[in-house]
Amino acid sequence: MQTQTNPDYFDRLIDEKEAASYLCYSVRALQNWRVRGGGPHFIKVSGRSVRYTRRDLQEWIAAKRVANTGAEPTK
Repeated sequence: MQTQTNPDYFDRLIDEKEAASYLCYSVRALQNWRVRGGGPHFIKVSGRSVRYTRRDLQEWIAAKRVANTGAEPTK
């Protein structure tokens, strides 16, 4: 497994299975977000091939951060 000290760690393309594992969500959740919106940015490599970067996943996570249950996520 690559470590975060590798310069390519955050920008290397990963498949949806690895992205789902990184986010602790299911592959199905990622698929639903791609159709409905609201999920992390992704790269459509071809008609059926989708990839993510850890940088995009981290940005999506950061946008969901809140201080309390009444707060809205930052945009």
